[in-house]
Amino acid sequence: MAIALQTVDVSKTFTNVKALDKVSIEVEEQSIFGLLGPNGAGKTTLIRIINMITAMDEGQVLLNGQPVKQDDIRHIGYLPEERGLYKKMKVGEQAVYLARLKGLSKQDAMKRLKFWFEKFGITSWWNKKVEELSKGMQQKVQFVVTVLHNPKLLIFDEPFSGFDPINVNLLKEEILNLRDKGSTIIFSTHNMASVEELCDHIALINNSKLILSGEIHDIKQQFKSNIFEVVYRSPKELLLNTPPFEVIDKQSKNGEQLAKIRINETSNANELLKNILTQAEVVSFREILPSVNDIFIQEVEKSSNNR
Repeated sequence: MAIALQTVDVSKTFTNVKALDKVSIEVEEQSIFGLLGPNGAGKTTLIRIINMITAMDEGQVLLNGQPVKQDDIRHIGYLPEERGLYKKMKVGEQAVYLARLKGLSKQDAMKRLKFWFEKFGITSWWNKKVEELSKGMQQKVQFVVTVLHNPKLLIFDEPFSGFDPINVNLLKEEILNLRDKGSTIIFSTHNMASVEELCDHIALINNSKLILSGEIHDIKQQFKSNIFEVVYRSPKELLLNTPPFEVIDKQSKNGEQLAKIRINETSNANELLKNILTQAEVVSFREILPSVNDIFIQEVEKSSNNR
């Protein structure tokens, strides 16, 4: 698939503090790319460089293979972590104003805002001042303004902040819809469950450096421990050869047994399942893969310890 956005060896220093150190990422067209890292890792600095808010010291940012220019920014939708709505302005007036800044005519802005306000059930907010809205309400308005001009590249920094679970799901659905309609999305969050649910690829930054990147499926395979979970029914204890099989946990519940079993490199899942089937009725059998959250913690701690 074609690359929509690429950063090449991007570096940035603020008064002797290295915010980014030769960070290179590739974001495929029509994908959701998770930009991850602990607080202060450099994620927001990279996002601000992509949007030409902050100047990089070294490196390149390429949009569709060409160096990004100031004129390109109007074709990017950016939802910053620190929201930027004017508190004293009315919601509708401000939404039209921000849409016009993105190049929409007033007529087009009004038409598209009507669609989105009805979709989100917020038409009654049109004449309210922003300061009258809750944080979550303001977030909905800002999301609408971010996507209104149909940008091909969308950048969301902590988009679910201030939302209850119902509105989080609403926003997730819209993000997936935007991807399916052709948008490329960069998504920065500390919510690892949302990353697993939405993202195709991830990049993990810690202490200004890129420490991990790739497709989520491939990364999980890279960090797996060859541990399998089997739920079975049997009046007797399982008899497994050790090695290649090692039972590392065992529980009983409602007449069923659950065991977690590690396989060493001399065997495989098929051999384990064949062995169990001679002794028990298998209810379920699955490989346990690490979560993105587990990988995040492990790699950040390892990177920090190696400094």
